[in-house]
Amino acid sequence: MNNQNNQNTPNNQNTPNSQNVLNPPTTFLPQHGHYRNLRVYQVTEIIYDITYHFTQHYLEKGDRTVDQMIQAARSGKQNISEGNQAAATSSETEIKLTNVAKASLEELLNDYEDYLRVRNLPQWDARHPRYEKMRQYARSRQIQHDYAANIQRMNDEELANLCITLIHQATYMLHKLLATMQTRFVTEGGIKERMYQTRLNYRNSKNNQ
Repeated sequence: MNNQNNQNTPNNQNTPNSQNVLNPPTTFLPQHGHYRNLRVYQVTEIIYDITYHFTQHYLEKGDRTVDQMIQAARSGKQNISEGNQAAATSSETEIKLTNVAKASLEELLNDYEDYLRVRNLPQWDARHPRYEKMRQYARSRQIQHDYAANIQRMNDEELANLCITLIHQATYMLHKLLATMQTRFVTEGGIKERMYQTRLNYRNSKNNQ
């Protein structure tokens, strides 16, 4: 009889209470997807590659604008990745770096607009016969697969207008992303608040057992 009771009584190490002690909740770190899966990061990577090609072919060596444009394009790309990786532990850093990325791309936009203006080249808008086709191409998934080959055949006017369109798309996506981050911060709080709330919930669950 005693043996049967012992078999039906769970060991202490297998009780629900002991499982909670061994495996306390750790949900205060938010889960984020990899930055390379972000559409805006993919667009900024294309912007960087086109900008590097553009500066090497259409600007004079030693021109300070070369370094400025490459650094602005790189900053747009890198700060998105760094902000995404920092998101798990600092909402403030995530928002700050994402905003830096947006500002860098806006700086690069000015450089492309200046290039066209001082050379009397047109900046394409809705009235230009090639604008809509280029805009659709910039928005498509196709561009990720064939832009490297296409830019070899494009002149400076085409490259500058393509990059301007891509930058407008990227800054729009970053604007939306920043709005989402701010809303999440207001509704969920920062890491310290989430850590405190998780600890408090854990203590309350222990007291109720």
